[in-house]
Amino acid sequence: MAFSGELCDCIIDTIDATDRNYCVDKMVNTGQSHSSNDKEKIMPELFDKHGGFRKLHSFTLATIVQVETLRFCRHFLTFDHREAGAKFYDPKGRQYDQMTQAARSGRQNIIEGSERSSTSKDTEMKLTDVARASLSELRGDYEIVILDRNQLPWSVHAPEAKAVNAISLDLAPFTDDMVHESAKHALEQRKKYARWLDADDAVVVANAMLIIIGRTLNMLKSQIEAQGKAFEETGGFSERLTAKRIEAREKDKPPSPECPLCSKPMRQRKSAKGDFWGCSTFPECKGTRPV
Repeated sequence: MAFSGELCDCIIDTIDATDRNYCVDKMVNTGQSHSSNDKEKIMPELFDKHGGFRKLHSFTLATIVQVETLRFCRHFLTFDHREAGAKFYDPKGRQYDQMTQAARSGRQNIIEGSERSSTSKDTEMKLTDVARASLSELRGDYEIVILDRNQLPWSVHAPEAKAVNAISLDLAPFTDDMVHESAKHALEQRKKYARWLDADDAVVVANAMLIIIGRTLNMLKSQIEAQGKAFEETGGFSERLTAKRIEAREKDKPPSPECPLCSKPMRQRKSAKGDFWGCSTFPECKGTRPV
């Protein structure tokens, strides 16, 4: 879709950076800053932090998208053929179902991905990507609504498009009563778009939704990139679980001596003649010591 792609590419907003940085902070769970040498010595926490999605701008916008999609479908879609001229004719209700389900999937997969982040970075990234795909599908539906009225989506250079795109969201500073406060926050941010979302013209509302959804997609893309970077740097649950098990086993073993040939750590090994210390770099180094 030419409109959405161009519009999303032209968005330069600190909101994207806020969501991206929040994801990195949420997933890198070391507690303090350390030098690179210290980080190699520190065993990472087994479980990542999870949740925290209510502070993401992408979640706030996804909430607005879901609520406004419900309102849009109730107001501008109809199964009554007598209203077909004034509204989008949906005789079997399939358009209503598809749009509301896509909007729901976008928001709910952000929630589920965030909650699963503690034990599966792979699942978190996949669910965040599902949220993007669902909202992309919804964006296509709004485009069709506009085309059905023999009109075009707003140009990125149109004053209305620039006005919607210029809106910035407030940060979500709440730390207590999260459900209540996040809902209140979403409604407060929705007021910034009320000029377009409360319009009686379906084309105006649909155009505003195209921009809001496109913005949300940009944010989710940034989140996925941040999630991938954090996974690359700290690993996932499986890697940390293996590291924890190795650490536990190593605690029960006697301290290893240095190799007499290369001074590298040695490992206890077995042979037909019994246990012995062998260089950890074997076969490059064949140094041994008796146990």
